[in-house]
Amino acid sequence: MKVTRKIIQIDEERCDGCGNCVLSCAEGALKIIDGKARVISDNLCDGLGACIGECPQDALHIIEREAEEFDEEAVEKHLESQPHAAEADQALPCGCPSTQIQSFAPASDCQAANAPRTQAKGSVPSALTHWPVQMRLIPPSAPFLKNADLLVVADCVPVAFPSLHQEFLDGKVVMLGCPKFDDAQDYINRFAAIFETAGIKSVTTVVMEVPCCSGLPTIVKKGMEKAGVQVPSQQVTIGTRGEILETR
Repeated sequence: MKVTRKIIQIDEERCDGCGNCVLSCAEGALKIIDGKARVISDNLCDGLGACIGECPQDALHIIEREAEEFDEEAVEKHLESQPHAAEADQALPCGCPSTQIQSFAPASDCQAANAPRTQAKGSVPSALTHWPVQMRLIPPSAPFLKNADLLVVADCVPVAFPSLHQEFLDGKVVMLGCPKFDDAQDYINRFAAIFETAGIKSVTTVVMEVPCCSGLPTIVKKGMEKAGVQVPSQQVTIGTRGEILETR
């Protein structure tokens, strides 16, 4: 039944698809579709506007218009249909080699001295200690996560910041992803499961200065909140020209 009531309206020209509003909507009424935030269904939006304050572009506003009535039962069914943290630990069924868990032991001084010199002049050795690195491919039970210092990186960062290995990756376990194009709720569930089981010692989140990266620290924070833990954390922002703009 349609009634005249308050509901969220999204200005698509202003919306940059950062996803902050999706994370702040407790009813799950918002989703990033084709790079823009959209209301999935009118009956899932309560019209209270909890998402508005999270929008850096002032793209969300409350208006009054004819819409389906808010339906709490529909919200419950919708939220129950979303992936849960336990599901994040399941391996992808495709059998892709990218899902194979691997840990790389650091080379000894002797091994390093006798290794073939195949690297280009001036290059530095990789600090990567494990595989895979994409968030969606790393199960919370991965052994390399146990008691790790976690490095959460927006996937544009390694291209813009060439010193990632030396500055941030050494000694850390890296998880790479995009808060704009990937499933934010899946990330939250995955981090919650990791924080619940892996005994993470610290988290460093490295993002680009662009607005679409701003959701990644929020995803990590919500994962902690869902797990009921507090982990020492810092956030680093990288400029599009490769400089460190801020560390906090």
